[in-house]
Amino acid sequence: MNPPNVVVVILTFNSARTIRECLDSLLALRAANVEIVVVDNQSTDATREIVQQNYPAVTLIANARNLGYAEGNNVGLRYALDRGAAFALVLNDDVVVAPEMLDELLAAADVHPNAALLGPLVYHHASPAMIQSAGGGQTRDWQFFHRGQNQRDEGQFRAVEPVGWLTGCAILARCDALARVGLFDTDYFMYWEDVDWCLRARRVGYRVLFVPQAKLWHKGVQVDYQPSPRVAYYSARNEFLLFRKHHAGGLATLRAFLRHARTVTSYTLRPRWRDRRLHRDALARALRDAVLRRVGATLAI
Repeated sequence: MNPPNVVVVILTFNSARTIRECLDSLLALRAANVEIVVVDNQSTDATREIVQQNYPAVTLIANARNLGYAEGNNVGLRYALDRGAAFALVLNDDVVVAPEMLDELLAAADVHPNAALLGPLVYHHASPAMIQSAGGGQTRDWQFFHRGQNQRDEGQFRAVEPVGWLTGCAILARCDALARVGLFDTDYFMYWEDVDWCLRARRVGYRVLFVPQAKLWHKGVQVDYQPSPRVAYYSARNEFLLFRKHHAGGLATLRAFLRHARTVTSYTLRPRWRDRRLHRDALARALRDAVLRRVGATLAI
């Protein structure tokens, strides 16, 4: 068999409620020569059965344990490399893609051969005209943000353009660039590895491109999104991991530490945040583990 031009890698974990709509939208893609791969992180619900029984054209890779976002996706990326694919599209299991999304990303990749990573315009699934991410930006003091977040799409993002980073819910990677960029860093386990991937690509001379003509809708982060304690832990801990790895400097690190410490103090002292005690404990542990330079899966899933 000829190698696929694109291997779509979908990481799942207890995704029975979302995987059908995701796969159905992918099967409607207009791009040719695409192989869809589901990498399951040891789901305990019916995710694997749904894929096996209803999507015979989809390849299922069943991990023996939950490897987290980084290594779970690396399993799929290695599969794409072994298959000789030109591109790998990393997708969250809770996205719905437009039929032309992949065509638009591939067209931009063809015009910009120095682009290692490319990403679409991401909308909120529950508010289909509301932007979730138009690529990511970075301030001088090492704060990272989603461009256009929670703005209504009024055509303000029209150009294919380089950005600082892309959200990990959808990234098209040029496979021949991965020899220099590498795969996801498993020290993160989950959260911030997408930012790290993009920074590493830019460091070795590749471009990271935002392609607004490519569109998808993401369910996982709502306009009024409130992260769980687990998300709060890994998000805070891994921010400092990224700072260390990319030499952000002492001032940026101190500012981030004080910002999180203020949140811990507020959750402790203010009566209005009594229901945030689990988040407080998660953040406090994240700060401790950041100081101790603990990495990987240090908090139970």
